[in-house]
Amino acid sequence: MVATPSVPELRRTRFARRLPAELSELAGPAHGQVDLPLHLAWSGLSRFDLDHPRLRMSCYRIVLAEGQHDDLIHYLNRELLIAMWPVLRTLISRDIRDVWENAFDELTPASQDAA
Repeated sequence: MVATPSVPELRRTRFARRLPAELSELAGPAHGQVDLPLHLAWSGLSRFDLDHPRLRMSCYRIVLAEGQHDDLIHYLNRELLIAMWPVLRTLISRDIRDVWENAFDELTPASQDAA
């Protein structure tokens, strides 16, 4: 008999399918205004100024949680993600955090401490 996957396992599988192959694929803007498409603007806020830390953090939380593969590549920036990760990782779900940290060594707490 095949065991039914748990809800966290299903969520992690869904998030893992969306990941870029490498963080270098994340070519989103580092500054300025970002207008998220309707399918990502579930909070009602769709425009984010990346030069304001709180808005940048909100934008990244939304894209990580709701974005598809192309959204991740289009809206996330590798350098910003790595710089924000120590705080961002505490604001996203455990499933998202585990998937990203397991996929990318640059995001693991040990590599962040060494940097």
